[in-house]
Amino acid sequence: MTTTPFYATREEIKAELDVKETARSNARIDRALADATDAVHGLCHRVFYPTLATRSWNWPNSQSGTSWRLWLDKSEIISVTTLSSGGTTIVAADYFLEPNQYGPPYSHIEIDLSSNASFGGGSTHQRDITITGLFGYRNDETLVGTAAEALDASETGIDVDAATSAAVGVGSLLRIDSERVIVTARSNLDTGQTLGSSITNVNNVVTIGVQSGTAFAAGETILIDSERMLIEDIAGNNLTVKRAWDGSTIAAHTAGAIIYAPRTLTVERGALGTTAATHLTAASVYRWDAPGPVRQLCMAEALTDLLQGRSGYARTAGSGESEREASGRGLKDLRERVYTSHGRKARSRAV
Repeated sequence: MTTTPFYATREEIKAELDVKETARSNARIDRALADATDAVHGLCHRVFYPTLATRSWNWPNSQSGTSWRLWLDKSEIISVTTLSSGGTTIVAADYFLEPNQYGPPYSHIEIDLSSNASFGGGSTHQRDITITGLFGYRNDETLVGTAAEALDASETGIDVDAATSAAVGVGSLLRIDSERVIVTARSNLDTGQTLGSSITNVNNVVTIGVQSGTAFAAGETILIDSERMLIEDIAGNNLTVKRAWDGSTIAAHTAGAIIYAPRTLTVERGALGTTAATHLTAASVYRWDAPGPVRQLCMAEALTDLLQGRSGYARTAGSGESEREASGRGLKDLRERVYTSHGRKARSRAV
């Protein structure tokens, strides 16, 4: 089954809710995120994540306009690898990606009228124009860390460093070399570090001594015995943590306890049109980032789904004579803002 990335991660939703129930609700959270991602597509009439693909258009077709302009409609493009028409390759110097002032995404391609290139010329109009390229809204990436092991082309478990562990979650879209992978689960890996001194089961005991603070990253979750903790800061070889994180129970721990972290990512290899390949140890890991408002809307839609589900879709505010149905007015405003800033409003708008 082919997976698509989410515009927010399971871990972000858990952090927003911060209740014990979420520790047992991974599948439900993932369903809410999948629905929220689809809701964003439906609202904005576009897909934001990048997909490497080959797509074809009839020419001439029913598009209005001139013979030298091809509207891409829902197949907005980030970059073109090859363009051909009637079996003839059109080189990059002979066409323009438009609008050039603020793309990508590019909504149409125009032949350079000073060139000898043209659309058409095939034996029939069917699939006369073929484009191979990176389709989607924008390819915004952040370098988040490195792979902690060499990979063959079939492994689905990738060990990563602390920085990557802190920066990604279930639903993240990553790139290693030219291959994209989608994170579908995470599991704990021995960090090689142990607890430096015993700690008690008291909430204000938040300093964790380790052999090397550089082995961890702020924002990373660690596991000691059965208690999860969120690293909020690092000073030398001391971690400042939030205890009993992600629905776990606070407990006492003795010096020498092994410290684990969710640094093994279960992934779908060769995602979104890329090909699974081998990768060297310490290969750079890049995270694809959805536009900020889109990410925020995805989180809001998922949270609303989860909270409404718990109430049987009958959430109310107030009590007695003042009781009223919860309107979700803030979500409505957010939807309108995201549609204004990132919705596709011209040409055929179906996704």
